[in-house]
Formats: sequence, structure tokens, C-alpha cells
Amino acid sequence: MLPLAERMRPKTLDEYIGQKHLVGEGAILRQMIESGNLSSFILWGPPGVGKTTLARIIAHELQRPFYTLSAVTSGVKEVREVIDKAKHYKSMNSGLFSALPQQEQARPILFIDEIHRFSKSQQDSLLGAVEDGTITLIGATTENPSFEVINPLLSRCQIYVLQPLGKDDLLELLHRVMTGDEFIRQRNITIRENDAILRYSGGDARKLLNIIELVTNSGVTVIDNEVVTRQLQQNPVAYDKDGELHYDIISAFIKSIRGSDPDAAIYWLARMVAAGEDPKFIARRLVISASEDIGLANPNALLIANACFDTLTKVGWPEGRIPLAMATVYLATSQKSNSAYLAIDAALAEIEKSGNLPVPLHLRNASTKLMEELGYHEGYQYAHDFQNHFVKQQYMPDELKDMHFWTPQGSPQEQRIAEWMKYLWNSDTKL
Repeated sequence: MLPLAERMRPKTLDEYIGQKHLVGEGAILRQMIESGNLSSFILWGPPGVGKTTLARIIAHELQRPFYTLSAVTSGVKEVREVIDKAKHYKSMNSGLFSALPQQEQARPILFIDEIHRFSKSQQDSLLGAVEDGTITLIGATTENPSFEVINPLLSRCQIYVLQPLGKDDLLELLHRVMTGDEFIRQRNITIRENDAILRYSGGDARKLLNIIELVTNSGVTVIDNEVVTRQLQQNPVAYDKDGELHYDIISAFIKSIRGSDPDAAIYWLARMVAAGEDPKFIARRLVISASEDIGLANPNALLIANACFDTLTKVGWPEGRIPLAMATVYLATSQKSNSAYLAIDAALAEIEKSGNLPVPLHLRNASTKLMEELGYHEGYQYAHDFQNHFVKQQYMPDELKDMHFWTPQGSPQEQRIAEWMKYLWNSDTKL
């Protein structure tokens, strides 16, 4: 018998749950399907939110040839073989193509799962076929495409972000499983409580289906929170797979660094290394942590994290686990500050409130004669011409001239910075 997740896979857009911003009435992907004008795009979102299913539905709705590759198991050779098949299809249906009002309506679809794992050369091999319309590319990724997909391919594809399923979506899926799957329905199972199912699912439809399958296969007829929790503790891998390793454990990893617990941080790092997590994914999170959680308390942390990322790309795997461990311990044992993180969020909140305030005239660049006549740059004082390379003058818009966004915190490094700023700005130099 097929797994429950496969038995419940939607076959039409109306059966598809979630992502209303993309497939709801009037949304962009639904418009593409209804018009038949499908352009290449990449679906970016966490596991279990319907990326593969959506690609299959689109191909089915448009009655297109559908080729699928996994970036984990496929290389340039497999990509070229699919492109050759698409070219053959195009030549065999040249009459059909010429009869269509828009030639792209008959393009075969190439779906590439985990496209972020494709190397640059593998991605390069797609460019020509996407450009000349031999294929319509649909990629799926759990990683930010701007980090992992080459710019020429990005410029040929739209990026659509899929969100974790909300509570209502998960409840709809749960109801559909209990009433629509014949095998489960025959068991006369009652769900008395669903809080644990929803909590452990974490917005992941596949995870929810795996939980239901695990619990119902245990022989219970009444499902409550205790039953679900007990079954998952006894079978910690059966319901989770990539979802836990990719999101729950990386969360524990970063929180251990933030909490200055190097032992816990190393443990969670080891869990990811042992599970085959993408090392660049870990390295990127270290760079973010160095900026967000350590910040100005130890600016060297960002240098260490970036050096770790660079070293990882040079030495590869498995030796790359060593710089990852070094950076992890360094970040976990560093003093912490999130003042820069709070400062940029405070400034963004102010911009949301006050809008695009004008730049003071003396800070504007007078690149033309007219700009000079209008007072651009007039009165600006060049800081390097003064003692300590500093002179008091207004840099904020007039409406915000007395506002502060950055607040120094208690680490020695930031206190030194704060004292220096206080010395400069509280001196006798007049504005």
C-alpha cells in the first residue's frame, strides 16, 4: 500500500490546501494556469508545504509533458538528456506549436527538486533551454535562491515564496484524511484532541500525514494529545525526517549559541553533520548569528564566521566540520549584543511610520550647476578636515534630528564605543 502522504496527494488545484496568495482566486499562479501562459519560476519554502505537488498539478492542468529531476541524484548528463527529450517533443509536435496563438503553451515542464543543490555548471546547462523556450523550468528549494541559484538563471525565473501551512489549513487536511482515506476510515478512529498533532506538524503537511499514519498504525482507536506524544517519543525519526533536522535542530543550534552554551551548540552541530545537513546552510546561520546575537560586543565574531564559510568552500567535506566546530565554539563563548539588530528594526519601524523624509540639502550631492544653485551640498563640512576626523553637523532629516536608534549595551566593547561617541558629540564643537 502507498504511504498516506502519497495517497492523499492532491491531483487538482481545487484539492490543493494552502498557499492562497499563489493559487487562490485571482492569484498569480492560478492566473498562469487559467491563461495557459506559464513562465519559468522557482518555489521557495520549507518542507511539506506542497512544492512538488503544485508543480505536478500545474503540469496536469495544462496537459504538458512533465519531466522531473532531483538535484541530489542528477547531474549535467541527466539535464541534457531531458532537454533532448523536450527538443524531440517540440520537433514531433511542430504542427501543434504553429497552430497555437502562443508557442510557449506547449512547452514541456522540467521540475527540479532541491535546485539549490545543483552546482554552477549544472545550472548553466539549463540556461539555453529556458531561454529559447525548449522547457519551462519549475524549481523547488528550501534555501534562499539568491544564495544558491546563479544570477543568469534567477533573471529568467520568478521566485514564489510558499508559507508553512496555517492552523486552518492543517485542520482541513486532517479532516480530509479522516473522512477521505478509505483505509483510515475503515478503522473507525476518533480524534478527541488535535493540539499535539498540530504542534508537532509545525506547518508541514507531510509531517502531519506521517504522524497520523504512525499513530493509526499503532492500533489505537482514540487519538488524543497523550497518545500522539507517546508515539512520537517512541519513534523520533518516523514522523520527521528532513523537517526536524532542517528547522527544529537549527533552531536549537542557534539558541544554544545565543545562550552561551558551547557544549549544546556543538551537540546540535554534530546532529546536523551526522544527518547530512548541507554544511553551507549551517555556515550561513553562523554568519547571521554573529551579526544578530554577538554584534558589536565582539565584531571579530563576524570575521570568524565569514572565514569559516570561506574555508568550508575551500576544504570541502568532511574536513569542513572542523572550521564549523571552531566557529560554533567561538560564537557560543563570545559576549553577546543585539544592539545592531534592534537598531535596524527600530529605524525600519520609523520609516514605516514617517515615510521617505527628504535628505537635508547640505548632505545632497551637487552634481549639476542647477543643484548647486538650489543649495545642494552648501554648508557641508568634511569630517576629515577637523580634529579626531569629526565635526558636529546634522545628518538626520529635520523631523528626526533628535531621534536615536542605536542604544549601546553592557559589553566592554560597546561601552568603549559609547564613551567615544559621547566624547565626540558632547564636546564644545557647535552644530
